[in-house]
Amino acid sequence: QGVVLMDPSEDPDDTLRANRSREKTFVFDMVFDHTATQEEVYVSTTKSLIEGVISGFNATIFAYGPTGTGKTYTMLGADSEPGIYIRALDDLFKGLGATAEEADYTVSMSYLEIYNEVIRDLLNPSSGFLDLREDSRGSIQIAGITEVSTTNAQEITQLLMKGNKQRTQEPTAANGASSRSHAVLQVTVTRRSRRQETGEEVRIGKLFMVDLAGSERAAQTQNRGKRMKEGAHINRSLLALGNCINALSEKGGSRAQFVNFRDSKLTRLLKDSLGGNSRTVMIAHISPASSSFEESRMTLNYAYRAKNIKTQV
Repeated sequence: QGVVLMDPSEDPDDTLRANRSREKTFVFDMVFDHTATQEEVYVSTTKSLIEGVISGFNATIFAYGPTGTGKTYTMLGADSEPGIYIRALDDLFKGLGATAEEADYTVSMSYLEIYNEVIRDLLNPSSGFLDLREDSRGSIQIAGITEVSTTNAQEITQLLMKGNKQRTQEPTAANGASSRSHAVLQVTVTRRSRRQETGEEVRIGKLFMVDLAGSERAAQTQNRGKRMKEGAHINRSLLALGNCINALSEKGGSRAQFVNFRDSKLTRLLKDSLGGNSRTVMIAHISPASSSFEESRMTLNYAYRAKNIKTQV
């Protein structure tokens, strides 16, 4: 469960800095090394949340980390090794199928990306940029997003693959197929009880799966011009997310923190998943290369802070 981060530039003979070692240990709920399979990662992080979604809780899974560490692989996976999106939806339909006698259910999903602080629909890319609106109950809606209703996991897999091809990807010096946007897959499960005596009992559970764009340094990715602007937008929304996480993790602390969800589209969309009625898992990705020591340290600090958020479901 622990991660030990060693500083590659440390000199064992340097007596002056002997007790100022930058070696750090972090403790998490689960740590996977390079031998872990997609199945293992899914079972230990996400599998337990699916039951909750069916019974009306919200759940959110984040993939976070610097550029090129495998977030898209974890979430989408390859054809032979499907990722969390597909495994979670598979389990969701199996779970719903098991309770089909007691309740009617509908499943609708939408898949969108946030690129340069604008929202694009990945299932219908020609619809242009979409707006975030708040409805009368205070929940955030996206005006004009395509919602697909289906009960077939194969169909969804094809949609996801198609949607992922529409994602903004550009090569940078650090990663040949770098995702330049945050992708959000939102699955809404509505269950209506069939029992007469309970009246119309409707349970709505939302499952958010978020593949964040990698945080990056312009020096490392050697970005100029448009790429650099994208990188600035990516880092800005990740910073907003970090600020929200900081504020939420200090909620019970000495100073009452104001949580600014409106700093970016990403945090506004995920408002309920971060501080609301939701069970949230963050999967932090780091690279073992010594060149990305700083990024790994920042990522681990970030994920470690996220661990301290306590929400009242």
